[in-house]
Amino acid sequence: MKRYLDAEISFVMERLQGTERILELGAGYGRIMKELANNCKSIVGIDISHENVEFGSEYLRSVPNATLIAMDAHDLRFTETFDVVLCLQNGLSSMKVRPLEYIHRIMALISQGGRAFISSYSAKFWEHRLAWFHEQARIGLLGPIDMGNTKDGVIACKDGFRATTHSPEELDAIGKASGFEYEVVEVDESSVFLVVEKC
Repeated sequence: MKRYLDAEISFVMERLQGTERILELGAGYGRIMKELANNCKSIVGIDISHENVEFGSEYLRSVPNATLIAMDAHDLRFTETFDVVLCLQNGLSSMKVRPLEYIHRIMALISQGGRAFISSYSAKFWEHRLAWFHEQARIGLLGPIDMGNTKDGVIACKDGFRATTHSPEELDAIGKASGFEYEVVEVDESSVFLVVEKC
């Protein structure tokens, strides 16, 4: 899992010039923000959890160009635009959004020439992902895994929680339907990125 998380961050970091204003959606306590802060002008993260934001504000205290705020990703309230918007760690699934509609909302927040980075899990990462969910269930972060309904990229829990993914083909179709320039890239056999550019 650590290798997967590091590979996602590296993929984004290698594509930054160091001058970007970044927005991260579903930033949690700011783990990715802290990693990227030295490679951009500024980074703003939003998370729906006030507890995450409270903890993250302390976690990011020594990072002057990082700001973490409580905001619902379904109700984005920004008047400024950003050069980069991040929706990582299978964000489209975890936020329970309509992907194409949400990408248009994301792109409205991006300056001309900017990009959105959206990631999902690679099918090649299935066994590792499933093991990670079993561990989360074991320590009580999730309900028990419903193995009868866990397959084809979907992890189902007995408490009703479902984690889906988007295949490269699905991301390609979303990118094509968006009307923007885009590419789909598999990274480290663990994640698949849709990178959308506002030309």
